[in-house]
Amino acid sequence: MKRSVLLGLFVTASMMASASFAADKPADLCDANLQTINNAKAQAMASPDLNQRVEASVQKAQALKAQGKIDECVAETQQTILEIRKTSGTNN
Repeated sequence: MKRSVLLGLFVTASMMASASFAADKPADLCDANLQTINNAKAQAMASPDLNQRVEASVQKAQALKAQGKIDECVAETQQTILEIRKTSGTNN
């Protein structure tokens, strides 16, 4: 009986802790994606057109992040990363 109660308390504490850690995850993902894009921009991009689209996307993502629209920021940055990878031939 004591073991069941202790196990239940442990599981509950673990779930509560994981929820609090997961709260910052989307913002971190948005920041990580922006950093990935900035790293890709530091390398030579082949097309000036792509460079302009990437810059516009970064500005839009930063504005979304400032407005607290983290999910939209993540979606915007992920789309941009996919476009960069597609044009550069990188599959990572």
